[in-house]
Amino acid sequence: MTVVRSPRFAPRARRTSLTIAASGLALLLAACGSQLDPNEVAVAGGGTVGSGGVVVGADGEVISADGGTTGSVDGSTGGDTGTSGSGSSGSGSSGSGSSSGGGSGDGSSPDGGSDEPIPTGSCDGFKNSTGITDDTITIGNASDVSGPVPGLFEPAQDAVKAFVNYYNKTNPDGICGRSLVLKNYDSRTDASADQRNYLDMCDNVFAAVGSMSAFDSGGAKTAEGCGLPDLRSAGVTGERQACKTCFGAQSTIANQFENAVADYILKNFPDAAQKAAMLYINAGAAQENGKIQPQAQTQRGMKFVYEQGIDVAEFNYAPFVQELKNRGARHTQVLGGIPQFIRVAQTMQQQNYKPDVFMFDPTAYHPDFIEGAGSAAEGATAFINFVPFEEASSSPETALYLSWLQQTKPGAKPDFFGLFAWSAARLFVEQASKLGGDLSRASLVTALTKVDNWTANGMHSPQHVGPRKTGDCWRFVQVKGGKWVPVGGTKYICSGVTVVN
Repeated sequence: MTVVRSPRFAPRARRTSLTIAASGLALLLAACGSQLDPNEVAVAGGGTVGSGGVVVGADGEVISADGGTTGSVDGSTGGDTGTSGSGSSGSGSSGSGSSSGGGSGDGSSPDGGSDEPIPTGSCDGFKNSTGITDDTITIGNASDVSGPVPGLFEPAQDAVKAFVNYYNKTNPDGICGRSLVLKNYDSRTDASADQRNYLDMCDNVFAAVGSMSAFDSGGAKTAEGCGLPDLRSAGVTGERQACKTCFGAQSTIANQFENAVADYILKNFPDAAQKAAMLYINAGAAQENGKIQPQAQTQRGMKFVYEQGIDVAEFNYAPFVQELKNRGARHTQVLGGIPQFIRVAQTMQQQNYKPDVFMFDPTAYHPDFIEGAGSAAEGATAFINFVPFEEASSSPETALYLSWLQQTKPGAKPDFFGLFAWSAARLFVEQASKLGGDLSRASLVTALTKVDNWTANGMHSPQHVGPRKTGDCWRFVQVKGGKWVPVGGTKYICSGVTVVN
């Protein structure tokens, strides 16, 4: 979802295996070697190694060596559960960038995803501060792990764990002699929990890295108030996007939508572009984007004959599909979560409704959609702003993410938000290393404001991290034969954004 302020707020009851088309990548993952030992994973998983090789994370949770939650230190449930939100999903994701895969802008290392140590600036004058000791730099990650949608953004936390392991292994000297330690927090799909987490981070970590929360407004003022650098996978609420110390590795602005989606439809399906439809879930960012995106695409030249919100509790999609047929819709886009995507696809198949274009945002790019929808997923198209995992053999940084994710948490499934969390971690260490002895919270925030066209070594399309602008680039993938494959080429289409007031 490029989050055009809408990340995937999608229930995921179970996770299936990721199909990797590239045989070279499959061999790479198989050849990654043995798993890291529990103590090494523990350093990435949280603050301190406890009994039995576990890590005591935030809120008293005990995180096992494989990254799973096993309970709390005192035997309690680990705190209250967030109550904000429901099992709905928010969708939309904003990409940006220029050509296919390759170059990077400010802050990107030149070696394109290799295991070479990241260069560090002069360490003269380095001073310890909050979260920094003589030996370590502690960073925090607050993502939705529990709550109404268990595991919602756990992949973002998994990705940062994996990056910390990767960095500490390949950069033995660390940043001016300091290795990274990760303290994990559970924002529990709740704004209040997010605020409590950031209050703790203000006092105990140097920076927040790779966080991803559906209700991320809670900690926005807290982070800005204490000057905490908060380099997120993406910011999804207006409050977070307005936070002066908060940045998204995936840069997004709520009222901007990329023209590339409309341009793709107008060029390849001109008749369908004049009979478009939008279905969206009446919750969170999906509801907001469900109204913004048709307006933006209408300004671009499309015409919508049907726009309809669907309540989260609604399970009978037959009336909505029937209305699509009644209106003669030939292009149908859906914003929500994977369970809703599956329901729409299966209902369309049952009613023998086949639009010329069946479109999703990057939220649908997940094995659960294909497995859940089965043959009904055939022909579905998604717009994405990153290198698909099936093409990881062409992207060293993507391959690194997949490889280290499996070493750190075998069986973990990579996803859209995990990819950008890895990107956030990469950007953090590159900027912190470059600052060297000048590293401080304030200097890091200043450095991040200057980062533009960030691609994480070609892992995704260029993102305007510092300028805080939604980019303008997408590429497209389609389900064919039960797999996601490129459609319309593998290069990004970049044609500006439309602002909706």
